[in-house]
Amino acid sequence: MSELTEKKKYGAIAFLPLGVFLLLYVGCGLTFTFMGVEEPFSFFPRHVALLAGIGVAMLIDPRRKMSEKLDILCENAGNPGVMMIGLIYLLAGGFQGAAAAMGGKDSVVALGLSVIPAALLVPGVFIMSCFISTAIGTSMGTIAAMGPIAVGIAGQAGLNMPLTCAAVIGGAYFGDNLSMISDTTISAAKGCGSEMKDKFKTNFFIAAPAALVACILFGLMGGAGQIDKSALSYSLIQIIPYAVVLITALMGFNVVGVLLVGILMTGIIGMGQGTITGFEWVQAIGSGMSDMFSITIVAILISGIIGLIREYGGVDWLVEKITGRIKDRKGAEYGIGLLAGTLAAALVNNTIGIIISAPIAKEIGAKYNIAPKRLASLIDIFACAFLSLMPHDGGMLMIQGFTQAATGTAVSPLAVMGCSFYTFALLLATCATIQFGLLRTKQEKE
Repeated sequence: MSELTEKKKYGAIAFLPLGVFLLLYVGCGLTFTFMGVEEPFSFFPRHVALLAGIGVAMLIDPRRKMSEKLDILCENAGNPGVMMIGLIYLLAGGFQGAAAAMGGKDSVVALGLSVIPAALLVPGVFIMSCFISTAIGTSMGTIAAMGPIAVGIAGQAGLNMPLTCAAVIGGAYFGDNLSMISDTTISAAKGCGSEMKDKFKTNFFIAAPAALVACILFGLMGGAGQIDKSALSYSLIQIIPYAVVLITALMGFNVVGVLLVGILMTGIIGMGQGTITGFEWVQAIGSGMSDMFSITIVAILISGIIGLIREYGGVDWLVEKITGRIKDRKGAEYGIGLLAGTLAAALVNNTIGIIISAPIAKEIGAKYNIAPKRLASLIDIFACAFLSLMPHDGGMLMIQGFTQAATGTAVSPLAVMGCSFYTFALLLATCATIQFGLLRTKQEKE
């Protein structure tokens, strides 16, 4: 039997392993959500759901030996690109943990709040959330830091609570979508073959106008409030590691080296100021890395499954189906964005949505001459935007918990979504660049 005959193409059936994963993880999560159970997506761990998907993948194409399929799985799971993503995840987690332990995250929050004018409280909360999320690279960490403060201020000053909560969530996803140490930026850039600084620049020219529009709307509708600035304390020295990581990464330095330097600086500053001991610093690094273990393993396993899907002809089939309905580059960009956003919303995780959609976007991008930095920007923006509007997103659930604790009544997710000016402005700005062919490189125009 010839090699061509042996490698049968299964088309849509090749995506069955991924479908099983989504059905088990997302299906169970949504079921328990409707039942009102706490932490609904924890009942069927995604790692176990992925193992079930791998088991199904082993059953496809029975003519092949299982050892051959496992070789394909492991080869794709352990390719250098995925290993680099995993290393950066772990280093980013270590940096976040060490910086928070030595007081850096609290100083970033206090510094921002200390300079916010009372008349611009809601836009100030939004800008502060943008700053924090860009510095620490995580939307959940930003919401955890800013959420209680913003909810407390809104309650004391009589501000519109859903509007204030929307400002926190919008700002949190601003940085999650841009930060050099965000797992979404890392996954999108590496998955699409782009340099992170190039992806950042492309992304920034879309996100900055959207953020400006959001600031204006928050300012017009937010009203004025009061901040007790006497209770705020911060250390500029503790903010230095965040600034160094952001600036050096933008300058094009290797992100692994940048994160290692950032981690070292947190130790020097923390122990120099006496805010942490040597062992506390090491433990904080380890704790931060541990927080990234889950997403690292998910990235590895999904990469292996995608490799099998590609081997079974699934990626070629999907690209053909998408591009079959696409008549030009414009349609390709809309299709790529919709794919990433839908996956992120379904999986309740923008990073996993990006990891899955990146190789498919790369295939489509090659056909329509779309630059890697543009692909990375598109899948990151749509994944973050779609997820931020989900009522069952972790950030929204966290905000509801904060408002429940502070006021006795959880804020309505629909009310918060109605005030999500940044997310809507970001999607509109992105669609404008697609519709009118903006931000294209010279090579793309040619």
